[in-house]
Order: sequence, then C-alpha cells, then structure tokens
Amino acid sequence: MTRIALGVQYIGTGWNGYQKQPERNTVQDRLEIALEKFACVPLSTTCAGRTDAGVHAIEQVIHFDTDLNRPVQSWVRGVNAFLPESIVVRWAAAVDAEEGEQEFHARFSARSRTYHYVLYNHPNPSALLAKRAGWVFRPLDVERMQEGARHLIGTHDFSSFRASSCQANTPVKEMHELSIARHGDIIVFTLRASAFLHHMVRNIVGSLVYIGTGRNEPEWMREVLEARSRDVAAPTFMPDGLYFAKIEYDPKWKLPQEASAPLPWL
Repeated sequence: MTRIALGVQYIGTGWNGYQKQPERNTVQDRLEIALEKFACVPLSTTCAGRTDAGVHAIEQVIHFDTDLNRPVQSWVRGVNAFLPESIVVRWAAAVDAEEGEQEFHARFSARSRTYHYVLYNHPNPSALLAKRAGWVFRPLDVERMQEGARHLIGTHDFSSFRASSCQANTPVKEMHELSIARHGDIIVFTLRASAFLHHMVRNIVGSLVYIGTGRNEPEWMREVLEARSRDVAAPTFMPDGLYFAKIEYDPKWKLPQEASAPLPWL
C-alpha cells in the first residue's frame, strides 16, 4: 500500500463543512466521490483539520492509502476532472515512511496550523467580497486589537473561545502567532497555533472586534481568557472570512506545499 497526501483548496460557500454527512453535501463527500471515479475503487480520506460550513481552505491536507500503481501527479489532474470548480486538488505526494519510522498522518503529523480571517471594514458591504470576507461597518482600531491579541500568545486554556460542541480532549493550546494587519479596507487576522478548538478562531475574532470598536478595552481579552467560560466572550463571528491556510509538517515528508497564498492581502 502507498500513502498519498493531497493539498486541497476549496471555497466553503454552499458546502456543509468539510466532514462527511448523510446528505453528502460536504467537501469530503465530493472529494471521495471524485477519488472513487478516478481510482475506480472507494478511497477513505483523513484530513488535517475539519472546517465548518462556509469556511474556506487555501491548503487543506488529506491522506489516503491505495494499492494502485499510478504516477503521483496523475492524482491531481485525474481527481480534478471529477470535482466541482469550488474544490481543487493543488498537489499530490507519496508519503511512505521508512522502515521503523512512524507513518505520515495528515492530522497527527501536523506541528502547527494557520488560519487567516479576512475582514472588510467599511460603512457599506462589498458585493465582490460577499461570502469571501467578514464585514464590520463600524471603524476598527487595529492597534487596540493588537494590544488585546497579545494576551493570547503562549500556552493557555482557551475554554472561553471553545464551542459547546467541541470534541477536543483538552482546551489547552499553544498560540504561536496572532497578528493583525490592515490593507486599506481589508483587515487580516493571522492565527498560528499547535491546534485549534471548534469555533476558536471565530470566537477570538469576534472578541477582538469588540475591542476594535471600543466596546471593550484591550485588557478585557485577558479577563476573558482567564474566566475560562464561553459566556464571557463575544458571540461567534460569521464564517465567511475564515480560511484554513497552512499546516506545518516535518520537512522530511517533502510535501510540495505552496509558499504563498493566492489572495493579495494574505
């Protein structure tokens, strides 16, 4: 058996998230349908991280095992031929482990994960960014949000930003980076952590927006974190601007991951 990793990009609009569901209207469902049409046998996939309905992926990583003897790059064009235009396989790589080494696993081999949240900050919504960016019509102070974000760097219990349906074994995660940058009317939040809880990014962004509009002071973010209660944080922010951007792996796997994002402000 050969283990194949794929880099998958998708627009989450119209899909009920990544993970398979009975109605089969998810990214994983459509990806496995395309894989079966190309391979002529069912192939079960494992992903680096699940995304919710409406959430996009610049680079999701999945793996599957197969005994088919095909050129690795054939999995790219071959599978894409059976996918809708909102889901695209960008690259493929064989990730067989050396004898005695631990196998590659899209989820468990990941060292860190990066998300971007793209926010349009303008009095009026943008038709061009509909379902591709969040929107706040009130002016946002980036410096205030940056000050609040600093309280989240490091290893913490992120229970205050955890959805009630979260199935993670522990709420303790290490936040490596939380940067906020303005590009005209576009504000980009970049979060890189060891792993994320369900709705964690959207809940953090919602709380930072409270600070950016002046509703709360930057120090409030520390109070929210220390409360370890979902009740004290802001409501879950809209999914439209959330992008699963990057998964970091050991370089030994030699994955042909893309160095830059396809959007000019990322």
